[in-house]
Amino acid sequence: MLAVPALAGTAALGIALANGALAASFAVSGQQFKVSADSLKGDGFAQYGSIDRNARGDLLPVAVTAIKTARMSHLCQSVVTHLPVIGDISLNLSAGTGDTPVEATNLFVDATQLAGNASFRNIEIGRDASTLNKGPSNAQGLQDLFAQQADDVTITKLRQTAWATNAGTFKLSGLSMKVSKGSKECF
Repeated sequence: MLAVPALAGTAALGIALANGALAASFAVSGQQFKVSADSLKGDGFAQYGSIDRNARGDLLPVAVTAIKTARMSHLCQSVVTHLPVIGDISLNLSAGTGDTPVEATNLFVDATQLAGNASFRNIEIGRDASTLNKGPSNAQGLQDLFAQQADDVTITKLRQTAWATNAGTFKLSGLSMKVSKGSKECF
């Protein structure tokens, strides 16, 4: 009898994940990564709370930021992995450092931290997450949950920690990827 509420909750989360109401479209790794950019300009912004899931089945709370079209200058992405005997290994990716910015469509970021200087046009704060309609077409959360949306967003000095990123297209101009020993993060 005690297992019935837990089973019902697990079933509800499973159904929500399968229907795309929760963020995870794949099992996330056990590592978060950092992303920074000098600027992000996006059209069609939505943000709502959700849950990611890792391969062990752990549920991880996230804030999903969804943008129809985004342009980023001086993008940096980093992840540090600790390996026995070897120590820390860093993977660093940079793009959009020249005249051509990084471009993405239907961008979804499952973040645990976001910082920067942000400005929004026609923002709606406190909207029901299931009724969002300014971001990508499938950018909606669960009914009765808090959300916000805007026609567009500009963020300068972006600093973000995330579990996952998904995009319909992701064009990385001037892509550079480096693997090195030690801990070398974007911020």
